[in-house]
Amino acid sequence: MSATKTLRAAALATIFFIASAPISRPMAFERLEQKSSIPGAALWDEQAWNDFYSLSQGSRLIPWDWIKALKQADGQPFLADGLVRYGYLANPESATPGLPVGFVVADGVLGPTCSACHTRQIEVEGKSYRIDGGPALADIGTLWADLDTAVSKILGEPTAFLEFAKAVLGSGYDPQKEVKLRAEAELWYARHHAITDKGLPKDKPWGAGRIDAVGMILNRVTGLDIGPGPTHLIVENIRKADAPVRPPFLWNAPRQDHTQWPGFADNGDRILAMARNVGQVYGVFGEFFPEKDASHLLGFNYVKANSVDFKGLIDLERLVERIGPPKWPWPVDMTLAAQGKLIYERPYEEGGCADCHGIDRGQPRLLNPDTWCTPVQDVGTDAREYQYFAPDWKVDTGALTGAFIPFVSQPLDRKDAPVSVLATAVRGAILQHFIPVTVNALERKKADVALAILQPLIEELKGVYKIPGTPGAGRWACRRAPETEGKIKYEARVLEGIWAAAPYLHNASAPSLAELLKPPQSRVADFKVGPAYDISTVGLAVEQPKSTFLMKTDCNRGSGVSHCGHDYGTALSDGEKRALLEYLKTL
Repeated sequence: MSATKTLRAAALATIFFIASAPISRPMAFERLEQKSSIPGAALWDEQAWNDFYSLSQGSRLIPWDWIKALKQADGQPFLADGLVRYGYLANPESATPGLPVGFVVADGVLGPTCSACHTRQIEVEGKSYRIDGGPALADIGTLWADLDTAVSKILGEPTAFLEFAKAVLGSGYDPQKEVKLRAEAELWYARHHAITDKGLPKDKPWGAGRIDAVGMILNRVTGLDIGPGPTHLIVENIRKADAPVRPPFLWNAPRQDHTQWPGFADNGDRILAMARNVGQVYGVFGEFFPEKDASHLLGFNYVKANSVDFKGLIDLERLVERIGPPKWPWPVDMTLAAQGKLIYERPYEEGGCADCHGIDRGQPRLLNPDTWCTPVQDVGTDAREYQYFAPDWKVDTGALTGAFIPFVSQPLDRKDAPVSVLATAVRGAILQHFIPVTVNALERKKADVALAILQPLIEELKGVYKIPGTPGAGRWACRRAPETEGKIKYEARVLEGIWAAAPYLHNASAPSLAELLKPPQSRVADFKVGPAYDISTVGLAVEQPKSTFLMKTDCNRGSGVSHCGHDYGTALSDGEKRALLEYLKTL
């Protein structure tokens, strides 16, 4: 093998790793059978489920000893119910007792992992069904705000802080350690409160099953990570994250050739998957404090104080590659479903679905020539998320001013687009982690050779977090999908397992597939969000005994909660709609 191929192989081998061994665990729910997603690949076993629930990705929400000592507003321990009150799912098998699915303690710090937002449980006739990879109905926004309130209380009341300090420090308590702990808590609070106060919408909370991931990723990277120490804040970079969306389902996610609801990130191989995942870690409490450093290949140090757990992300992505869509567990009228299949395959002008949602070849990637096309189209749905790509929104680039990636990007200006800052932060961290080359005058030629050899891999990162509307960002052009004329475009995913992903539309504004087939003006204006599931309407049941959130919608395209748009199939007859719904259960 040539030196070039050897170096490339070594770089790639670092990225791909997984191990599995079956274990046996009791379950208080029925876990739905998965369909095979990749020919010949093993479906998830209990070891895979356990790993998905517990592998760290590097999120750093709050020190574990702190949250154990914090109190709710009523005086109960903050962790009294294991965070179930926020919609997270109990996990009796957690390595850390009391934590729900998707929360893990790593290096003494609590943080969420993928399964916190991507594990669904539904209830039908008193029975619970677990859907791994499905969109969670958790309320991370309220958790975020309640932590802010709890820490504010102890900092504002000396007696409360003394009680907190004694609980955290235990037998090692002394007044000097209390002073140090208070300084640490004040630093944590300064950062957490800045993004809570300026980032979380107070008038229209996200609610259950929705999170403004893009808004908070941009806020955290530009507002919390690139300013001067010790806080690293640039508060003026933070804006209200008021465009919450439903977390997507994970099955088939690695195959899409675009990702993020507006389709502004290339996807489809493991390099781009790492970029996708590093970005989301930044958004859910990852820490990233870059600094200029001429001794590093890229002129900046992107990993010195970066909390991303790259090995954990590799293992989690390999799990996601294996997960298949869930099988519908109830009877299906196969005669009616066969009629629905014919409707599904009609042209979209006649109410069909496959032109936009069928499986079609996508954009080949360097390490995967067989992606699935993700058409990105304007179908009249809510436009709020596009505020983050407005050409007049620029942020102070702080510690990343002048940063660029060879072969990929231009240096960041002092004021630049937040998406460009995010792309640089993600690319730089990945390249420095997997190509840990330091340079000096004698090693410059060696470094240049390394860059030249790895140029094809580096160029693959060009598609990371592009601004919609720029060349190559959000391709619509599949062989089957029609092009649309508007500019507010969102991805149209393959619909395997779509029955398990309610509520619908990217902003979770339609409770069921039956509701989505109604003309927009006839769709419900509000509905309760909870685990109760209706197998006839294929989505959320009207009655939700466990719901604490009423989703209020409108038909204002810029509101963030518009239920209008996507009026395909709305002119079908009632019989045709029943047939189509029956077929969608089989996907």
